[in-house]
Amino acid sequence: MHERLRLAAAAEAGHNASALANRLVDEGLRMAEHPGITFEPGPSGRRAAIAYGPDVWEIIKLLREIDERGPTALTAAAEVFSIDVNRVTSAVHYYGDYSDEIDGEIEAADAASLRAERA
Repeated sequence: MHERLRLAAAAEAGHNASALANRLVDEGLRMAEHPGITFEPGPSGRRAAIAYGPDVWEIIKLLREIDERGPTALTAAAEVFSIDVNRVTSAVHYYGDYSDEIDGEIEAADAASLRAERA
């Protein structure tokens, strides 16, 4: 196991085995607390996502932007992303525990969109 951890850390630029182990434990605990949530790599780093679905920040951003509230909003988001409403609810619960992190991802995505529009 230690050798696998060392090799995995070496494959990820800028990570040592200890940092990778800490990240994996944190992600594992979050996934245990929030069934249906996974972590995916991407251009902006690792982020929480719905298993086989959109990132949590994408769901939360959409929920903020639509005119609906409550169960109607959850149903609307499920339709937009073509996922079950329970998966939208999982994203909302995850956001409740990690709102600062998700808000930061939304801000980063908005800033990237603005830069792309200006270019």
